[in-house]
Amino acid sequence: MGDVALIIKVMPESPEINRETIKEQIKGKIPRVQEIREEPIGFGLVALKVAVVVPDAEGQTESVEAALNAIEGVERAEIVETTLL
Repeated sequence: MGDVALIIKVMPESPEINRETIKEQIKGKIPRVQEIREEPIGFGLVALKVAVVVPDAEGQTESVEAALNAIEGVERAEIVETTLL
């Protein structure tokens, strides 16, 4: 088995949410974060694109997505791209 690279789009609840706090929580919950980029959406709302590498095992992608959705201030997190490494 190898690894899987995920790109996860994390949407904050509102433009007033502190993105730096969310970034720190993401890094604390997900140990293999490679990169976090900001993507402007509109009306002041900025999504976070999180690149994560996880083992290619059953349930790994879902557990990462669930951990990100559990962060306070996150409206939703969804996997937008998956690549086998």
